[in-house]
Amino acid sequence: MQIAIASGKGGTGKTTIAVNIASFIDSLGVTVSFTDCDVEEPNAHLFLNPSLSPEINEHIAVPKIDEDACLGESCKKCIELCRFKSLIWMVDSVMVFSELCHGCGLCELACPVNAVGKGERMIGTTSQGKSGNIDFTKGLLRIGEAMSPPLIKAVKTISPKAEVNILDCPPGTSCPVVESIDGADFVVLVTEPTPFGLHDLDLAVQLVETLNQPYGVIINRAGMGDDRVEKYLKDKNITLLGSLPNNRDAAIIYSDGGLLYESIPGYKNELSKIWGSIQNIVNEVE
Repeated sequence: MQIAIASGKGGTGKTTIAVNIASFIDSLGVTVSFTDCDVEEPNAHLFLNPSLSPEINEHIAVPKIDEDACLGESCKKCIELCRFKSLIWMVDSVMVFSELCHGCGLCELACPVNAVGKGERMIGTTSQGKSGNIDFTKGLLRIGEAMSPPLIKAVKTISPKAEVNILDCPPGTSCPVVESIDGADFVVLVTEPTPFGLHDLDLAVQLVETLNQPYGVIINRAGMGDDRVEKYLKDKNITLLGSLPNNRDAAIIYSDGGLLYESIPGYKNELSKIWGSIQNIVNEVE
């Protein structure tokens, strides 16, 4: 089972819930794999404290032009077909802007004389390890790199598979999130009971419904705002998996990199309820 933990905005407590759910499920004797897909700002390792292997450089394929074979200005098919404008005609040759390239390979397929070869660009690093019994994988995007989806795909590819695979997604609803939740059996949307939380939750709901993925919502820091999120879920007939209370002690434990379900009264019972609801929904879908 692949469970993606996502949120429409940052700061809702998505990673906090992801690491606690992973650790709680592990405590039940279920094998767990944790993948930190938030490659621009990975921080799950601060809570799970895995022993990590040395980082491995990850690359994306980019075009490399053989100027001797290229037909030049009389062709330019690669330039015309590139949707990302990573190829241009400059004076008397094809110039490649590798930072704009998405590595789709269309230019190579389009070239009638095989003048487009394969180069590569380093996009970031990946590392793996163990946190107790939990397999842990994370990536870190190269500074200055504009596109994270290729690295997210690499992180997901190398992540070991277990009975339950937790994917900690980037915040928002853009391409990195789409790549992260792709293939998930269930998406957990984490929100907070505030106007900003509701606004961005609605965007996240539209995303997962467009992708036709089963999902449910967790309200984190319940009690700090108002009840408009609960009303929204009721009006839309969206499953509320559980509510985790706003708690000063939780903030202190979080700041020290601790796990909440081990220390906050009632947190473990709520996680048990959430885990049971996820299992029931996934079983019904199957």
